[in-house]
Amino acid sequence: MFRLLISAAATVLLTATMPCVFGAETVERPNVVLILADDLGYSDIGCYGGDIETPNLDRLAADGLRYTQFCNTARCWPSRAAILTGYYAQQVGRDKFPEGKGGSGGRRPAWAQLLPRQLRPLGYRSYHSGKWHIDGKPLAEGFDHSMSLEDHDRNFYPRKWSKDDKPQPAITPGSDYYTTTAVADHAIECLSEHAQQYSAQPFFHYIAFTCPHFPLQAPAADIAKYKGRYDVGWDAIRSARWQRIQSQGLLGGELSELEPQIGPPYDFPKAIEQLGSGEVNLELPWEQLTEDQKAFQAAKMEIHAAMVDRMDQEIGRVIEQLERMQALDNTLLLFLSDNGASAEIMVRGDGHDPRAAPGSAESYLCLGPGWSSASNTPFRRHKTWVHQGGIATPLIVHWPRGIQATGELRHGVGHVVDLAPTIVEIAGGSLPTEVAGLKLPAPPGQSLVPSFAKDSDDERTLWWLHEGNRALRSGRFKLVAAKGDPWELYDMSRDGSEMHDLASQLPDTAKHMADEWERLTSEYQKEFEGE
Repeated sequence: MFRLLISAAATVLLTATMPCVFGAETVERPNVVLILADDLGYSDIGCYGGDIETPNLDRLAADGLRYTQFCNTARCWPSRAAILTGYYAQQVGRDKFPEGKGGSGGRRPAWAQLLPRQLRPLGYRSYHSGKWHIDGKPLAEGFDHSMSLEDHDRNFYPRKWSKDDKPQPAITPGSDYYTTTAVADHAIECLSEHAQQYSAQPFFHYIAFTCPHFPLQAPAADIAKYKGRYDVGWDAIRSARWQRIQSQGLLGGELSELEPQIGPPYDFPKAIEQLGSGEVNLELPWEQLTEDQKAFQAAKMEIHAAMVDRMDQEIGRVIEQLERMQALDNTLLLFLSDNGASAEIMVRGDGHDPRAAPGSAESYLCLGPGWSSASNTPFRRHKTWVHQGGIATPLIVHWPRGIQATGELRHGVGHVVDLAPTIVEIAGGSLPTEVAGLKLPAPPGQSLVPSFAKDSDDERTLWWLHEGNRALRSGRFKLVAAKGDPWELYDMSRDGSEMHDLASQLPDTAKHMADEWERLTSEYQKEFEGE
């Protein structure tokens, strides 16, 4: 099977030396840098209405494009599978159907190759820095270099990580190691080597930060920068973010309301007890909190902000490296998040010491539903849900040599399954449709390349399923339901925050879309099980 896949990939090799044409301009095939944040909310960065200082991402947005209706899968590992294959995670065994196998431990079928396998015959070298969370090993999946963080419970002293698929010693406590900086260090190391030894080849670099995923841990100096900034509470922060989102022209409609009955998606009562009286596990109005709770919660958001700030600083270092290589202008740089901000509250890893400074290695804190609602402004719900709070992500696209438009918005609906066909197209190839006579499932995504020149209002159908949470987007309508709940219907052209359920008013539309969701679910499951 491996030989057949290589043979099929070689059929696109003829295009490897061909220039690419975008609009009226012909450009050299670009490098690609795909930067993925972990548990970042829609409004957590400045250019999407946020209050956290992100000058480097804001610069990329000002010189590039911002997509206002781009979506992920609501969870880390399904999004990573979809990004790197171009298929829904269920289609490649990396998330579950209502019945049957799949999930975080699922394995992809042999035909579901990751992007480096598609890009290598086109002359690209590929690098990976950061979180992996996909089946297989990076070098075995086509990357030329990798630094893989497999310990997701320690930002200062990870115990489990590998380099070029080889396990490395645990980081010694007391060092100045911080995961976000280490990811950028490795990325810069790979880019420097590429400039010195492989400058004639284009490259694909997948940089997957682990922040701002819990545990909330950050360098003390970064946390101090935000001291007192969130004492006003999440209600005030949500309102201010919403005003900036509107002033930037990102979204219309209205700000969603807090849902006081909504808490973490998983129940860990012992963790709540261990974290103490300052923890709050519901989306309560800020004024209902005690003074102790307000202080504890504000401190958590300071750490979250510091983590995002530090990530932006490290992205700035990567940008500086690309500039030193004189590669930035012809690099397609994409930035997004794997899911919405998280309402989870748990204690893992080395546990939580309530006497330790919040954000230090000895503490283990999670953002929780109140601040997650602020991070996901203006949307409802959180990571794991497929309401907009779980699936909406910023997407910044920056490519000076290939995109003439700068500082513009793109309002067309998109999904992470669109990234693989986009990247392969600008590399001069296309995703395979068959391998040695074996017809592959049709990829559900579509290239974003046409949107580089102008906004798109094409109607399309997109599908979601995660842990019983399900949704379908068809044109301006979205059908969505949390696990065990009835379908809700929203007109996203007027109600992007999903506040006004139209299911009872438009029963025929709701039924048609529900039938289509069932049809697609059955189709995808049959395709996968027939592998």
